[in-house]
Amino acid sequence: MKTKRFWDRIAEKYAKDPIADEASYRTKLNVTRDYLGPDMRVLEFGCGTGTTALYHAPAVTEIDAFDISDAMIAIARKKAEDQGIANVRFRQGDSEALDGSAGRYDAVMAHSILHLLEDRKRVITKVHEMLKPGGVFISSTACLGDFSFYIRVAIPVMQMIGKAPYVGSFTEEELVAEMEAAGFSIAHRWCPGKNKAAFLVARKAG
Repeated sequence: MKTKRFWDRIAEKYAKDPIADEASYRTKLNVTRDYLGPDMRVLEFGCGTGTTALYHAPAVTEIDAFDISDAMIAIARKKAEDQGIANVRFRQGDSEALDGSAGRYDAVMAHSILHLLEDRKRVITKVHEMLKPGGVFISSTACLGDFSFYIRVAIPVMQMIGKAPYVGSFTEEELVAEMEAAGFSIAHRWCPGKNKAAFLVARKAG
């Protein structure tokens, strides 16, 4: 699988690189924590090397986390072992094929992944199904349609030379509309600036 090979190839570098916007990341972590509780079961898809899941692990009962990259998951498992965290289950899996029991989770997280999915609408609908009534879908998404022209032009060029995976082009407004069409209401919405990811907390009625 082309996408899997891309992420496997860059996993080690990805794990070592500093977070591009640490202040915004910390803000998102803090807001997310406000929606979590000790009795909650959480899913994160596209979990990468596990940084976010491991940060939130002490605040919830358990987290199921998966990523398409075996190399990313190997790093995440090692980090969990090193930190002594036992309530996060990391596994390899394809976010495009997201599946699971209805009403299984209290919260679902999807950070830096929705724009990488070719069938984003199906996944959003499936997340809604997998959440319990009143559950939350917390996401951070690069809405390329709102980005500067030069970035939108550069992405296809980078894809041609193997430096970028598939990236969908849509605006934040379009993403919000897709979530609302799936049955969510938007509880929190924030974007730190131009060419930055949109952070959304969407709630299922209940």
